[in-house]
Amino acid sequence: MKEVLDFLAALETNNNRDWFLANKKKYESAKSTVAQTVDLLIQSISKFDPSVADLTSKNCMFRINRDVRFSANKNPYKNNMGAWIAKGGKKSYYAGYYLHFQAGNSFLAAGVFMPEPPQLNAIRQEIYFNHAAFTKVLEEKSFHQHFPQLDDYQLKTAPKGFDKEHEAIHLLKYKSYVVSKKLTDKEVCSADFMKLIDEQFKSSFPLVKFLNEALEMKEE
Repeated sequence: MKEVLDFLAALETNNNRDWFLANKKKYESAKSTVAQTVDLLIQSISKFDPSVADLTSKNCMFRINRDVRFSANKNPYKNNMGAWIAKGGKKSYYAGYYLHFQAGNSFLAAGVFMPEPPQLNAIRQEIYFNHAAFTKVLEEKSFHQHFPQLDDYQLKTAPKGFDKEHEAIHLLKYKSYVVSKKLTDKEVCSADFMKLIDEQFKSSFPLVKFLNEALEMKEE
C-alpha cells in the first residue's frame, strides 16, 4: 500500500490536471491496488455480513475527481481514495463499512453517516423502543474494545418528536450512528493490514446489523 500513500501524498502537493495526466500510470497502479484490497475486504466482510456478498470494488469505490461546481476549493482531484461497502453499493443509504486511504490520515469507519431524515427517524424510532438492545450492542466486549463510543455527531437538544425525558435520550440525539478508527501509515503498509481491518469491521457488525434492521423495517 506504500505506493498508494506515496501517490496520494504527491497528488496533494501537485493537484492539477497536467501533473495528474503526466502521472496517470501511477494513478492507475494505485487505483488497482486499492481495488484489489477492497475486493478482498468484501470477501472477508461477506463471511459475517452476507448482504455485501454480491458487491465488487467497482460498486464501492469513489471517483478521485472532485465536483468543484459549488466548492471554493477548485482542486480537481481528491487527495484520498475511499470505498463504501454496504448493501446496494456506494450510493446506498444502508449502514455499512468505509475504508479511507490518505497519506497521514487514513481511517476506517462503520455505521451510517448523516442519513437522510426518513432514515434517521427510522433508526431513532428503533432505538426509542429497543434502547436496551442498542445499549447491549455498544457495550458488547469486542465492539467496545475497538470502538469505545459512537463518533460525536449530536444535537444539543432532544430531536423533534421525541420525549426529552426518555431514558435513552442521549442515544437519540445522534445525527450519525457511526464509529471510526484512525490508521497510521505504518499500519496501512504492514503485512497484517487486511487482518487488522477485518477484525475491526467484524467487531462493528452488531452496530451495522442493528441499524440495517431498523432501515429495512422502514422499507416494509
